[in-house]
Amino acid sequence: MNLVLPQKTPDARVGEITKLAVMAVGGQGGGVLTGWIESMARAEGYVCQATSVAGVAQRTGATIYYVEMAPKSALEPVFALAPAAGDVDVLIAAEMMEVGRAVMRGFVTPDRTTLIGSTHRALAVSEKMAPGDGIANADEVRAAAEIAAQKLVLEDMEGLAVGAGSVISASLFGALAGSGALPFRREAYENAIRAGGKGVEPSLRAFAVGFDAAQGRLPNAAPAPVEDPETAFRLAGPDALQSQWDALVTRADALPEAVHDLAFAGLAKVVNYQDCAYGTLYLDRLYTVLARDSAAQDWRLSAAAAKYIANAMAYDDVIRVADLKTRAPRFAHIRQEMRAGDANLMQLTEYFHPRADEIAGLMPARLGAKVEASEKWMARLNRWFDKGRRLRTDRLPAFLMLHVLGGLKGYRLKTHRHAIEVAHLDSWLSRCLAEVEADYDSAVELVKCRRLIKGYSDTHARGLGKFDKVMDAAALLRGRKDAAQWIARLREAALQDTEGKALDGAIATVRSFV
Repeated sequence: MNLVLPQKTPDARVGEITKLAVMAVGGQGGGVLTGWIESMARAEGYVCQATSVAGVAQRTGATIYYVEMAPKSALEPVFALAPAAGDVDVLIAAEMMEVGRAVMRGFVTPDRTTLIGSTHRALAVSEKMAPGDGIANADEVRAAAEIAAQKLVLEDMEGLAVGAGSVISASLFGALAGSGALPFRREAYENAIRAGGKGVEPSLRAFAVGFDAAQGRLPNAAPAPVEDPETAFRLAGPDALQSQWDALVTRADALPEAVHDLAFAGLAKVVNYQDCAYGTLYLDRLYTVLARDSAAQDWRLSAAAAKYIANAMAYDDVIRVADLKTRAPRFAHIRQEMRAGDANLMQLTEYFHPRADEIAGLMPARLGAKVEASEKWMARLNRWFDKGRRLRTDRLPAFLMLHVLGGLKGYRLKTHRHAIEVAHLDSWLSRCLAEVEADYDSAVELVKCRRLIKGYSDTHARGLGKFDKVMDAAALLRGRKDAAQWIARLREAALQDTEGKALDGAIATVRSFV
């Protein structure tokens, strides 16, 4: 058992094997990119093997494609089926989070790896679920990649590809060619695209800009045009409505400069949500806050109110959701995202899961209040409506149903849901204004707490629950010099996770010293 076995000298040809990994999100063409690489290698006299390991529950599935290639010889090499940490020559990441995952898994090493990545973002589920800003810091990923890679090529490959009328796989293929990581001529890469036979010309254009990006030859981008704030909300419509809008604009123009831009955005939002009369109510509420504010405080209370009063008035109800889902710009945006041409037939399925309280909220105010107070009727509504529904809005019946529902703006102000929202808004605003004289900073932070309430259905219910908890905890802090700081901490804690664990911990801390 202690016999020392003679060491076998490694075959030098093992070092001739080139190992390349592609990490892509589902739908980004990672399989197409891998196919091009494999086809090119074989055409250039290499033996090659490509495998893939599909991922789940990460956006639409993050897949690792793995390619090994070596020059042809008398003996057939035995290739591995998956990449190993510290043993990858070229790593292609089709999104910035995939760059970070490649570094974390050890696939990128400073002694050998060329890392090619796209800087655009396709947000992960965990980033989208965060109540606040859950987007990961891409700068930290870039810094780690600069340390980990022997050679680094980072550029917005998605933007370059879209600008060329193609998809990201083509621009990444061009960046691979431009990096010089593989011993093949540019013509070999282009021939692989031509051999694919689909979307050849757009792919070649995207390949060319990716190639130039890898070699640092992209032209400097022209500065984005600055939108004139005076024309940002210019609307067109019937003369009667136009005169009403102009009157609202005149009132908004009289606001202090520190409040004007936010108020203008808020006014446009509530008018788009309902009508000009609703915009008048918005400005009336805002001027009520303004009367309690002053230039000495830089109008901070009014600026915050301009934003959050608009958000509170433009709440998400069933009518709003149906309206947004049947607007022409939305369909145009989806066609653009799907890159559907005029000759393409696009099918669109909407998912709905109405709850009993949403149905009750759609009823007239008095009837809805009675129904919501009745356990028997709420149970019936749950039984009738509480189930997932998929509606094909590319077909006339489902589209017409949502279009009619979205057109009930005139009826909205008579609904039970509207009565609830108005009562909640007035209560919240009164509570904030009651703090102005004693603690101006706390009043500002209480206004900002309205950020916690957003969305509809379960999302709205969770946000409302957190809002109530923060407001209750804020009442315990009344009179303390650090009340404003603690209210801000409670609000930020509420935005950290959907379960509210951070908020519960912060509230426990507050209760421990008040």
